[in-house]
Amino acid sequence: MKRFVLASIVILALPCFAAETVRGIMVRSAQIYLLPASDSTKVGELQRGREVAILENPGKGWIHVLAMLSQNRYTGEEKDVSGWLIDKGIVRTNTPSGDKIVFGEAVSSEAEASRRGGRKGADTDALRLYYRCFEYFPQSPLAGEALYRAADIRWQLDKIDVFSRPSARQRDASWRGDGIDEELMKEVRKKFPHTKWSDLADFHMIDNKVCGDWQAESKCPEKEAEIYEKYVEEHPQSPAVPEALYNAAWRRAALVSIYPNEGKSGRVAEAKARAEALCQRVITSYAQTDWAARTQALLYMVQQDIPTFGNQLQ
Repeated sequence: MKRFVLASIVILALPCFAAETVRGIMVRSAQIYLLPASDSTKVGELQRGREVAILENPGKGWIHVLAMLSQNRYTGEEKDVSGWLIDKGIVRTNTPSGDKIVFGEAVSSEAEASRRGGRKGADTDALRLYYRCFEYFPQSPLAGEALYRAADIRWQLDKIDVFSRPSARQRDASWRGDGIDEELMKEVRKKFPHTKWSDLADFHMIDNKVCGDWQAESKCPEKEAEIYEKYVEEHPQSPAVPEALYNAAWRRAALVSIYPNEGKSGRVAEAKARAEALCQRVITSYAQTDWAARTQALLYMVQQDIPTFGNQLQ
């Protein structure tokens, strides 16, 4: 269910208006009032990243808007509300440095979401803000990163949902049903091809190809190692290359422990050699990254014939 809730955060929009209708992005939470007065009846609360259509702007510090509110963040239920807002914290396309303002508030909301005891709903606030930054300011130097960050947040939230299901423990990835929703990642790839953002989107989507429980069989780690190695070959400039190489090396190392249990001891030497070669690539080419340090530890384990998979004790 959560997959569809997250989709609605981005996809649902206000009802259609004439092209000249002025719209804005909320970069603060705000009350909507029935009348242009702070002692008037409150008809709803707008969260950061919500879009408003401005119906009237009498120029007295208040604007009449139509906005879509979330009634329940868990079910995705929405409703349209018209009312009056204090005209503050609403970024339009003609707001000076509007892209930086929206992006900056998205960064702040994302940081709030990662803080223990942080603001409730800050993760989806950040998702909306990043997406609106891309949508309102498509020519901004921040547009590609904004769309990717929106996709990344949605991916992480959806991944928690998908991998918490019983089906996530199945060996074959296809048994997880629809898997993690790829809509926004594919939009990143379409809108910003041949960039680091599309490279990272492709890396994320590998999650939908990996197995759940390997069941101590070689089929899954063999397949996954090949997927990560192919990713490196096709995306040599990606920031995710050292991680992909490490993931491939770890799977090759796991095969060293798995093959003997399948009567394939003759393949152990090959798996060990391939794991070592992958480790050396990370250590040599990405020495200043955390992945190099992790890979150094993995290489040590492989060279010392220390099992890296299963509960084997020596």
